[in-house]
Amino acid sequence: MDSDEIAKYVDQLEAETRNIKNEALRFSWYMRGGLSYEHALMLSFSERESLAKLVKENIETTKKTGLPYF
Repeated sequence: MDSDEIAKYVDQLEAETRNIKNEALRFSWYMRGGLSYEHALMLSFSERESLAKLVKENIETTKKTGLPYF
C-alpha cells in the first residue's frame, strides 16, 4: 500500500470506530442502564445487529400503542 491508501484505510477504521462507539452509547441509553456502555462495546457485530433490530421493533411497537418511551 502506498501512503494515500494507508491514510484512507486509517480514516475508514476511525469512522468505523466512531460508529461502533455511537451505537454502543445508543444501546446503553435505550436499555436504560441494563446494558452498560462497556458491555455494549464488547458485543460482536451479529449481536449489535440483533440488538439494533430489537430496539427498532420495540420503538415501532411503542409508537403504535401510543405508550411513552422517553
